[in-house]
Amino acid sequence: MTAPARYLKRKLVISPREALVAGGPAEELERTVHNHLGSGRRTIVIDLRGVPHLDSAGIRALVRGHTTAERLGGHLMIVNPNEQIRSLFAASHLDRVFNLGEAAIMTPARWAAVRLFAWGSLLVAALVWLGSAFPAQEGAAGVFPPTAKDLPVVREVLSAVPLVDLAKLLAAALVGTLISSIQRRSQKEKPQSGSLEHARILLCTAGALMMLIIGNSIARAFGIAGAASIIRFRTPIEDPKEITVLFLLMGLGMLCGIGSFAAAGVATAFVGVFLVVLDHFGAAKPRIMMVEITVRSPEFPAAEIETVFALNRIQFERRGVSQGEKTVGRYHATLDPKLSLQAVSDQLLGRGTLSIKSIVWEPPKKGD
Repeated sequence: MTAPARYLKRKLVISPREALVAGGPAEELERTVHNHLGSGRRTIVIDLRGVPHLDSAGIRALVRGHTTAERLGGHLMIVNPNEQIRSLFAASHLDRVFNLGEAAIMTPARWAAVRLFAWGSLLVAALVWLGSAFPAQEGAAGVFPPTAKDLPVVREVLSAVPLVDLAKLLAAALVGTLISSIQRRSQKEKPQSGSLEHARILLCTAGALMMLIIGNSIARAFGIAGAASIIRFRTPIEDPKEITVLFLLMGLGMLCGIGSFAAAGVATAFVGVFLVVLDHFGAAKPRIMMVEITVRSPEFPAAEIETVFALNRIQFERRGVSQGEKTVGRYHATLDPKLSLQAVSDQLLGRGTLSIKSIVWEPPKKGD
């Protein structure tokens, strides 16, 4: 029997009315949770008021729902468990994973967003304050030849040049870290290597370093341009947005390098907010994937697999089934970019009648 669901303060509350055990109820709850997550719900509350007990299948359904929700930036909470279920969670240490009791006001994902916003606001405010309190002295900074009137300022600034340069590099590194964190949050389903995230931070710092090296020397500028032209990256970046972000990070680093902290702070705030706006309101293209499903049985359960695809609004085309020691089916799938691949895989694996051994998602290659 499908558990009734209702909305309470923008949270989806699912209220099972029977024991969550294998053979129907536990699997039905797991499918219900995954379907709601696949349709875009991010905060789900499981009200166990009407559940007398649960077994390993019930625990597995709750754990899989929690894991999928966390991966999508959402949260699954459990409220009103009885003492028997509380004892079971405590014995298996699941009370450290789930919020037992009343629904939390803030989910972990939202707390992470709040912390990122607070940290970014503090960094931007600090940069603007630095730029206002210590405006760049054009003559003293070496951008233009100083006049006799500027000589006292020049001597004062030159005595603190190492600290000033360190502040510029540190500001560039912090700006790169902030923009990289914002960019990473928009790519939960497309996790990139740590080297690319580090490259964003290092590229912003490199922009500041280049401006420190160049100063007011045209010869140095040409020398750096010539050195940069021989650098080749072996890792291709196919996402145009990622390439643009790298250019923006270079520009932000240059602003820090010339000591324009106020301009760097304002530009950082603008770029960060604009990335968030584009992520929420930009037009998302459908994602095209090839999925390879390996089953243990000689018969390939195409009908049930395609039913799961249809429930998740996945447009699919079967590309063949090979039978031998193992049966492998391949599909060309077009799906919503916000749909979790893991959620779909969990739905397929959760159907005990399918005997699925493995599921592999990968971008299509030429000829697919």
